This record gives sequence, structure tokens and C-alpha cells, in this order.
Amino acid sequence: QVQLVESGGGLVQTGGSLRLSCEVSGRTISMVYLGWFRQAPGKEREFVAATLWSGGHTYYADSVKGRFTISKDKAKNTVYLEMNNLKPEDTAVYQCRAKFGSTWSEGGQGTQVTVSS
Repeated sequence: QVQLVESGGGLVQTGGSLRLSCEVSGRTISMVYLGWFRQAPGKEREFVAATLWSGGHTYYADSVKGRFTISKDKAKNTVYLEMNNLKPEDTAVYQCRAKFGSTWSEGGQGTQVTVSS
């Protein structure tokens, strides 16, 4: 069981940047991955990026490769999502989730990212 608190969302113009943060507490020792997901109004939740908690492997959705970077600070139990060159289609609520074995946890309350054209 972990608790996740996301922050850092906001309103930016096309081409702008934001950095999201997700602080994790609880049974972090059992986490395999931490990841970011997003859900836009009327759309399914989609995977954005993930990082191996104890290692350097990272994974990205094709739609964000080259623009988004996931990183972590284990001392702070925090994962970040640096988002550059934002597009209107990146507008969504962003949540982080933890993966234990093959199962993703529920996300936190999420943080809204709105990109204006």
C-alpha cells in the first residue's frame, strides 16, 4: 500500500514546459516501477512514462518520446515528469501510479495540465 501525491500542473501555452512531481509514501520497498498516466476528458487513461524504481530503465509512450523525461530522487521518494514542447493534445489530468509485480496501484488525486493553443 502506497500513497501518492502529485503536484506541478498548470496552464501553459503551446511549446511551454512544466515539471510534475509525485511524492510516494508507504510500502515503497516493494515497488518495481513508478509511472505517469494521463486521462483527457472523454478519453481512456493512457500510459505516459515509467521508471524502474531500483534501476535506470525508463519507458515512454511514443506520443511523448523526445519531449518528456521521467526521473526520480529516491532519497525524497519522489518521481518527476519534465514536460517540454507541450502540445494541446497533452492536456489531461496526470496521475502517478506504482507497480507491484504485474499490478499498477491506484493513482493519487492527479494534477491538471492544460495546454492552450
